[in-house]
Amino acid sequence: MTLRLGDTVPNFTQASTEGEINFYNWSGDSWVVLFSHPADFTPVCTTELGMVAKLKGEFDKRGVKTIALSVDDVDSHNGWVKDIEETQQTTLNYPILADPDKKVSDLYDMIHPNANNNLTVRSVFIIDPQKKLRLTITYPASTGRNFDEILRVIDSLQLTDNHQVATPVNWKDGDECVIVPSIKDPAELKEKFPKGYEEVKPYLRMTPQPNK
Repeated sequence: MTLRLGDTVPNFTQASTEGEINFYNWSGDSWVVLFSHPADFTPVCTTELGMVAKLKGEFDKRGVKTIALSVDDVDSHNGWVKDIEETQQTTLNYPILADPDKKVSDLYDMIHPNANNNLTVRSVFIIDPQKKLRLTITYPASTGRNFDEILRVIDSLQLTDNHQVATPVNWKDGDECVIVPSIKDPAELKEKFPKGYEEVKPYLRMTPQPNK
């Protein structure tokens, strides 16, 4: 199955390090970051899982739940968790899905045969509270993910869902935003952007971040 942006992600029920999880019930009305790993006891993944645990406060304040996946079973995961906590000096505070039958991997197209027939690639899925897929990033197994970038994207998605702006290159929370081109009426612009804006070009109008 190929998932595209805007698709409703499929539900599943699968074992995890925190017991059986029905994905829709577990996610509730939260945003979700689902990220897959090629296998347990792998070095790059160990650092990633530790970093996500350390960033729990950042995810919490954005209303985001995190959940990892590897094709190994729960017993293997539990052994790996001990290594993660020891080497990364943190406590794992979110579940790791067990996917030995590759049910979830197949649903979310996490196995790329030309990379590896048996192991999941290093994928990231950002899913909104309506269970819509909002972002996918796929990394090669050799490259660790940048979770600061994932937080930045969540900030952008949550901002642009609530205000008629887009975020320009290298934007981060607090920076100026772009007014969407569909707003043209001067009265509407004044009402929606009381802080004012700079018209660089008719299609490129910069304004202070509306919710700051």
